[in-house]
Amino acid sequence: CCPAAGAGGGLVQAGGSLRLSCVASGSEIMTQAMGWYRQAPGKERELVAAITRGNDKEYGDSVKGRFTISIDGAKTVYLQMNSLKPEDTAVYYCNAGPSISTMEDFGSWGQGTEVTVSS
Repeated sequence: CCPAAGAGGGLVQAGGSLRLSCVASGSEIMTQAMGWYRQAPGKERELVAAITRGNDKEYGDSVKGRFTISIDGAKTVYLQMNSLKPEDTAVYYCNAGPSISTMEDFGSWGQGTEVTVSS
């Protein structure tokens, strides 16, 4: 099964904060890693942040030091986004898969939540 649609998107001014959440409903194997990707208009999809059940984390270079990913229990993942910039504007997609390295190709995707950062 796919992750539930992430919650917490919206419109915020630059410098503000948002928190995204996602609850996965897949099997234990397919929820070993969870995370967020984003896609801005005209750009390729990119990894924002990912986390494993063992608390290994990976962040995209553009969000390091500003975004924090965490996991609550087995299947709820949060993305705390601080110091938001206009270039963070994108549709954010939750993903759950067997590992951080394979989740983009083999994981399950949520419907996406829109984040808009105004300057």
